[in-house]
Amino acid sequence: MFMKKMGVTVGMAASLVALAACSSGTSKTSDSGSSSGETKISYAIWDSGQEPGIRKMADKFEEANPNIKIDIQVVSWDAYWTMLEAGATGGSLPDTFWMHSNEIYRYGSNEMLLDLGSYLDKSKDVDLSKFPQGLTSIYNINGKQYAVPKDYDTIGLWYNKTMFDEAGLAYPDASWDWAKLKDAAKKLTKADGSQYGFLAPLINQEGYYNFVYQNEGTIITDDKKSGYDDPKTVEALDYYTSFVREGLSPKVTEDKKRVETLQNGQVAMALFGSWNLASFSENDYIREHFDVAVLPKGKKQSTIFNGLGNAISANTKHPDEAWKWVEFLSSKEGQEMQAELGVAISAYEGTADTWVNSNKNFAIKNFIDMVDYAQIRPYSDATSKWEDKAYELLKPAYLGDEKVSDAAAKTAKMMNEELTTEK
Repeated sequence: MFMKKMGVTVGMAASLVALAACSSGTSKTSDSGSSSGETKISYAIWDSGQEPGIRKMADKFEEANPNIKIDIQVVSWDAYWTMLEAGATGGSLPDTFWMHSNEIYRYGSNEMLLDLGSYLDKSKDVDLSKFPQGLTSIYNINGKQYAVPKDYDTIGLWYNKTMFDEAGLAYPDASWDWAKLKDAAKKLTKADGSQYGFLAPLINQEGYYNFVYQNEGTIITDDKKSGYDDPKTVEALDYYTSFVREGLSPKVTEDKKRVETLQNGQVAMALFGSWNLASFSENDYIREHFDVAVLPKGKKQSTIFNGLGNAISANTKHPDEAWKWVEFLSSKEGQEMQAELGVAISAYEGTADTWVNSNKNFAIKNFIDMVDYAQIRPYSDATSKWEDKAYELLKPAYLGDEKVSDAAAKTAKMMNEELTTEK
């Protein structure tokens, strides 16, 4: 799952350094005056929507392991990586935490993560062959496995049923293509600006990446070169930004405002990943008015596919206890429980239907149906370096101040320069 990283203030960074230093030491409670002998294992995540389900999983784990307590620490996406970087610099990373394809190479190649190889070899509960090979390979650096897949995700088209009904339009389905999407967006947009037909924010995984691959374009080539100057990529970017140019989408460049447009009835359609299910289910307005469909197709069908991994700090004081927690999260029992609770689409083989059955309010089977033609999220050894810069270079075109082709050319040049430094 990827959200644009926004800048943080110096004060925020300083407080996060303090947080990392205080919360990541993973001392036994007996070290701080208790005679219980319990070991506290910190588990850092960035999605508050998943916290309630994960807490139930932790409670289940603690019942079976009464001497280990799980301390779930929720930090927003943009602050999460600042916290980890501060913790890595100070040698005080959380014991266990989520890892993302954008950052795995940096943390894995610099030996900040525990090599799980020996634990996996001995484990009777974790079998990597039960997880998608594309995900396990993301978290394997130079033959060492630094994380076990937690989940996977695809991107769906969320639509406001009430707005469609009022406009007399049929709901989106698998027959939809770019033309039908644009036509519906026009009919659902109100001239007074109170309602937009489609949300096309400046964001990649839940935005224009999907359109690029639907148009047979690419973000990064097999030989690690930028695809932003590919004519098919430029064409897709131009189509995507046309929703803003034509007044069919509000201009949204801040991630937090995307969900607000759904909650306040500002947009009729928007792209959001499957990981939003828990938080969407808790929102009364979204639960009452929205449903989800597969993405419209361009020259072909495509949706961005990604998945998180559970990792352990190389410097944890309690590697065996930390592994027990990750082992539970990665076991069939843990993965099935995650699916049953609707936390996320568990990565373990055969658990997809369990996740689908966890929620009857939305047609979430559509997320599973798209896996057959899903495109793995584009990444390199240092993805975040060029992804963050891509936003700034594409922003003028998104706002209508520059031609899309010019912005794409600048982005390709920047990205190729960054990719050269990785070799």
